[in-house]
Amino acid sequence: MIVVTGATGQLGRLVIAALLKKVPAAAIVAAVRNVEKAKELAESGIQVRYADYSQPASWDEALKGADKVLLISSSEIGQRVNQHRTVIDAAKRAGVKLLAYTSVLHAGTSPLGLAAEHRETEALLSASGVPFVLLRNGWYTENYTAGVPAALAHGGVYGCAGDGRISSAARADYAEAAAAVLSSDNQAGRVYELAGDTSYTLAELAAEISRQSGKTIGYVNLPEAEYKGVLIKVGLPEVIAELLANSDTGASKDALFDDSRQLSTLIGRPTTSLATAIAAVM
Repeated sequence: MIVVTGATGQLGRLVIAALLKKVPAAAIVAAVRNVEKAKELAESGIQVRYADYSQPASWDEALKGADKVLLISSSEIGQRVNQHRTVIDAAKRAGVKLLAYTSVLHAGTSPLGLAAEHRETEALLSASGVPFVLLRNGWYTENYTAGVPAALAHGGVYGCAGDGRISSAARADYAEAAAAVLSSDNQAGRVYELAGDTSYTLAELAAEISRQSGKTIGYVNLPEAEYKGVLIKVGLPEVIAELLANSDTGASKDALFDDSRQLSTLIGRPTTSLATAIAAVM
């Protein structure tokens, strides 16, 4: 039995779709906070179980009988370590044979601000005694393609990543990798640094948008504080604006670069190219 946390989220749904190509639906459990949102999953034969980070006792029932668990990192910045601890503790009580965790690329040395909570979670896993595997995911290409309409509207891609190279991949690529690990044996103790096959700078991102749109789109490199202000001005919450600006600064130091191709090796195909990802939103 494989339990997927955050199963109605963007990554969780893709992981389940990938798992369905490898294991029977009855072998999959979707652990969700809102059972109503998981109706489609239940209708496909997947077991849906309620699990809420704020209700630690709910995880004992959610992980009952679980052999493997995918802990998709929480999106609640600042609360994630305690939330992840709740799942890890429950996994230990349940005698889970493998706990896979979606960490961040090069978590041990990453300068990204968001890496701190991932490092703390990895330390909790190491101390737990639960067999675990780390899926250190790089950047989702969707983090940038979501901004394509704005780039077209304003004639530019804005950021503070300088000439840093970004080895991003599509969310579906990372989901397939998680499914591959969860459906394989002998994964405990492994650490996967997962990233796209190729890398690009934000200037190259802007050039690809220009090529596909026929419009001249430039890259505007700003100081981190100024870029954060731009993000707030367009409506992002301050905590998200700070995260994105800090991540761009990290990218300027190649924190989002990796050329090991572990991701494409895991999924048995090339990762989704930047050109393909941009074409999907044009």
